[in-house]
Amino acid sequence: MCGEPISDAHQHVVDLGSHAMMCTCRPCYLLFTDATAHMRYRSVPDRYLSFPGFDLGPGQWDELEIPVGLAFFFHSSKLGRTVAFYPGPAGATESELPLAAWDAVLARNPALGLAAPDTEALLIRGPGRAAADCHLVPVDACYELVGRLRRLWRGFDGGQEARDELAAFFDRISRRSVPAPADSASPASASAASGREASDSTGSGAGGFR
Repeated sequence: MCGEPISDAHQHVVDLGSHAMMCTCRPCYLLFTDATAHMRYRSVPDRYLSFPGFDLGPGQWDELEIPVGLAFFFHSSKLGRTVAFYPGPAGATESELPLAAWDAVLARNPALGLAAPDTEALLIRGPGRAAADCHLVPVDACYELVGRLRRLWRGFDGGQEARDELAAFFDRISRRSVPAPADSASPASASAASGREASDSTGSGAGGFR
């Protein structure tokens, strides 16, 4: 952003218009931490939360129309709605997200409203395992995961190497996460949830991770 050298371990800001990530030095990162300021960029926080009581009802994952067992969701300020992406051999693919189906997930899990718009995502593994799993993570962590999976992807369902990478990634974020407060939502997220409207964009892709 400013031309200063940065280390391999550094932070990012999000372009609120394009959702593109930009690497920053620490001083530049701090310029965009005010979530109430009307600026083009927003700093990505470093917060990891788990939802031990996460509840995905029978058939709800299918109702979200995610073709694989993994996706991340975040509220886009520009679009005024929640968007969903899932991994595949081409990288992050946007999926059409039925708003009524997503609202039903939020109604069962009010604490998911803690996620800050644009900069934090809800990373969900669907119920192909023993139970569905959800974490609130920095949105750049989701793109990091998608990039790692893309490099390892083999065949239609990703292959064993990609599945091992996914398992290792969830192990890491589980160790970093703290339990989210139950039945609570930030004012900003609640306002964002009430403003979800407009039609969804449709993407396509292939993958597995059940």
